[in-house]
Amino acid sequence: MHYDPRQNDHGLPRDPFKALVAPRPIGWISTLDTAGRANLAPYSYFNAVSDRPYLVMFSSFGRKDSWANAEETGEFVCNLATYALREAMNATSASAPPEVSEFDLAGLEMAPSVAVRPPRVAASPVALECVTTKILPLQDAAGEAARYTMILGEVVHIHIDDAIIRDGFVDLARAEPIARCGYMDYAHVDGLFSMERPK
Repeated sequence: MHYDPRQNDHGLPRDPFKALVAPRPIGWISTLDTAGRANLAPYSYFNAVSDRPYLVMFSSFGRKDSWANAEETGEFVCNLATYALREAMNATSASAPPEVSEFDLAGLEMAPSVAVRPPRVAASPVALECVTTKILPLQDAAGEAARYTMILGEVVHIHIDDAIIRDGFVDLARAEPIARCGYMDYAHVDGLFSMERPK
């Protein structure tokens, strides 16, 4: 089959786009608002975009708390969502007013960050502390505003649980990160393979 995504004329019960660009890493974003209240939410439009400097991004549909907080305070933390934390991650995707902490909703303990004010998820084996560098409203090929806005941040401090370091390397399979695969589907990394790049 083939179809024009601008017309959405695929004829399927659900839009397949998110199932085609998959698996997508989950940015589990923790922030503080200007009143110091903690927020935690997962974003499947998330990724690293540079390593000089270390830059990550997440993309928000509408001005949700994570976007507002990252813009207003200039900081956020990306926590690694893992298989062991899958239910808690899912619980933090619920819509909640700003005065309600998703940490509390999901029964998650907060841990202090080092270089930024927002807390990190204590049980997550990896956390990337970030300083917001750019808020980028997205647009289509015709220049029309899209429904999403990209939030970019520079990673200024990194936490890695020693339990996932083996022989000097991060053993990602031991952490078992999860990813979105479209619809209500997820995947988790429980095995890796290696290939040498051609010279």
